[in-house]
Amino acid sequence: MPELPEVETIVRDLSLKIRGLTIESYQLIYPPLLRDGDRNLLRKIKGKRILDISRRGKMILLNCSNDRTLLFHLKMTGSFLFCSRTAPRDKHVHFTLRFTGEEKELRFRDIRKFGYIYCLRTSAVCLAEKLRRLGPEPLEIDLPSFDNLFKRRKARIKGLLLDQSFIAGIGNIYADEILYRARIHPSALASELDRRKRRSLWKAMRIVLHEAIEKRGTSIQNYSDAEGQQGEFQDFLRVYSREGRPCRVCGDKIVRLRMGGRSTFFCPHCQSPKQ
Repeated sequence: MPELPEVETIVRDLSLKIRGLTIESYQLIYPPLLRDGDRNLLRKIKGKRILDISRRGKMILLNCSNDRTLLFHLKMTGSFLFCSRTAPRDKHVHFTLRFTGEEKELRFRDIRKFGYIYCLRTSAVCLAEKLRRLGPEPLEIDLPSFDNLFKRRKARIKGLLLDQSFIAGIGNIYADEILYRARIHPSALASELDRRKRRSLWKAMRIVLHEAIEKRGTSIQNYSDAEGQQGEFQDFLRVYSREGRPCRVCGDKIVRLRMGGRSTFFCPHCQSPKQ
């Protein structure tokens, strides 16, 4: 699933390409993509101008004039492609936007069809359930506020980082990379992390996510940007998907275990529970 760095990369690209354009038409090719079935709100985006493109957690928001917002969640295999209207569409294109005076169109593709769209009133976006229950943004939260998140938290730290109500936008890849940089074992209990370790975690979170955004995300399976290009951060991963390979710091073999139904990668030496 595209995580914060991938979604942020897409948002920045789309901001350069479609912000300020006016929506000429749309095509909802796969109707279940639109959640809540509010076609009336969706119809009213015709003729509206794209004012802003933003991100909240792993979601993309296209804010339009006249109090309309399109919210997209890419889920496992969703992606955007900004390409010529005349380019062939494959069977995985489920939604398109065309713009006045622009020969390119925006296509939403999703191989597994888990992604979705909501059409909302911009003035009510903050009240939408999908956004209201999200935790703070990891690149915006300061250290005291991050510290405060751990009060009465007894879950294992890997699972907690994946909990979108705790912190928004982090998924399996970056949780593993952040914990490695912070030298914290993924099964450590959040309640047992002292102030020093929480500070290390906060710093590692910011460093890893900024580096991944700079490298335009991680392409392991399906992720590509709005031009169809892959990211580069997969070449800089230190533990994720490196089972059996030597740690770049100590040389010990990277280990994989299952936690909460997900693969978790870590270095048993650098992330020893005894540290």
